[in-house]
Amino acid sequence: MNFGRIFKHLLTPPWLAARRFGPALSAEIGAAVEVAEAGQRGEIRFVVEGPMPWADLRRGRTARQRAAELFARLGVWDTEGNSGVLIYVQLVDRQVEILADRGIAAKVVQAEWDAICRGMEAAFKAGDYRDGALGAIRQAGNLLAGHFPAGERNPNELPDRPLIL
Repeated sequence: MNFGRIFKHLLTPPWLAARRFGPALSAEIGAAVEVAEAGQRGEIRFVVEGPMPWADLRRGRTARQRAAELFARLGVWDTEGNSGVLIYVQLVDRQVEILADRGIAAKVVQAEWDAICRGMEAAFKAGDYRDGALGAIRQAGNLLAGHFPAGERNPNELPDRPLIL
């Protein structure tokens, strides 16, 4: 059990995520997701979390494990073409994870998603939450468009607006 990490999460105010990703930035992120999804069949879900829940900390869950839990809970896996992508921002741990459903993972290797994550983390470290988030969404949309171009039917199956936890 990493007590330093636990204390960091417990001492971080829950409103941190809402402060970093306020209404204006949340609206921009939602618009960027809408634009990114228009050119391809993938569905992007953007989630930002400040401190993790106590139960996850006690179990020693990583940001990746928390992202997998949210991927399931939010139904990102439940899209028509198995084409859901979760972009998870863990603010306290300063980590970003991208998880893709099996339809996408069969064509896009995790290393490509990891590169987008590291770019976001670098931007966030510099305090540039706007460009980090919007750039990552744009990159994800371009990556998906190369493998899953939009067809005649391209329903919007997941909310575009980010979820702030």
